[in-house]
Amino acid sequence: MEIVLILSQENKTLPKAEIEAVLNAEKIPYNFKEQYDGILILNIPQKYSNSLKILGNRFSYTHEICKLLIETDKAHLNTEIQKYPWKDIIIKDFAVRIKRMDKNNKFDTSHLEREIGGIINKSIEGTGRVNLKNPSNFLRLIFINEKIFITERLCKIEKKHFFNFKPHKRPFFYPGSMSPKLARCMVNLTGVKKGNILLDPFCGTGGILLEAGIMGVNVIGVDIDEKMVKGTIKNLQNCDIKDYMVFQEDARKIRLPNKVKAIATDPPYGISASTGGEESQNLYTEALVTMEEILMDTGSLCMATPHYMDINELIQSTNFEITEQHHIRMHKSLTRVISILKKS
Repeated sequence: MEIVLILSQENKTLPKAEIEAVLNAEKIPYNFKEQYDGILILNIPQKYSNSLKILGNRFSYTHEICKLLIETDKAHLNTEIQKYPWKDIIIKDFAVRIKRMDKNNKFDTSHLEREIGGIINKSIEGTGRVNLKNPSNFLRLIFINEKIFITERLCKIEKKHFFNFKPHKRPFFYPGSMSPKLARCMVNLTGVKKGNILLDPFCGTGGILLEAGIMGVNVIGVDIDEKMVKGTIKNLQNCDIKDYMVFQEDARKIRLPNKVKAIATDPPYGISASTGGEESQNLYTEALVTMEEILMDTGSLCMATPHYMDINELIQSTNFEITEQHHIRMHKSLTRVISILKKS
């Protein structure tokens, strides 16, 4: 079965990396077929289609997950639509919506949607009808690079979550908190899944823990600042997350009864109360030694650092190796580097 994913175009590398990490974590076999700007096509066995509908809600840098029905071009579009056995999939009602990935390819999308909807409606001979508000079958046509992919949408990732969970909308807020979209992506990049344990040793206001907890991951948060610990607990309770442990401690001195499957963290930069008055470079280096001890041998660490800090230097005292990195430009003077580390 071929799956078409419509990706966020905010970052070149994160969407695909996040998809790979989630599919690997959930042991869904796949192989990539094609990639365009904003579109990724992969093959998975048919039996995993329902799993994709559920897992789709984990993604942050994917907008829609669709099943590919027809691959064609403008010259053959109507013919291919007329030939397709729509009665086999449309039982009740449907909607047709077009997405133009190539903005230079200009045409009247509303007119074409109506035309295609009419052809499909005619082919099902009254067994279904058009429903633009809440259709049983949502047909997504994607126009890109002279190709047209006719798909049925399996899952739409709601943007409302990322809006409602913005840091300033939480009960406890502190400036500089990470966006929920990136926090969720970092959780996914660790390969953690429901029931696993994830640690954030610099939890701040708990943004990473919130996203992991919503996925059903058991979370542990640590921060040197008592105010942050209390605030994180307040934010977790506000989201009705129950499987958590949050306590005050220096990230270099954390001791846990059991090792964790994943660590995701965005440590503070510079010298401030949030770093306990310690220079970031020293703090990170020493904390990474502790993280190595806490992390399972098969686990992963996802860590955000500023571009001016060389993470290769930071991990010299550990057995960590960098398996992938992603760069996110925050503003003119700062690029965030997201690194995935595993034990060698």
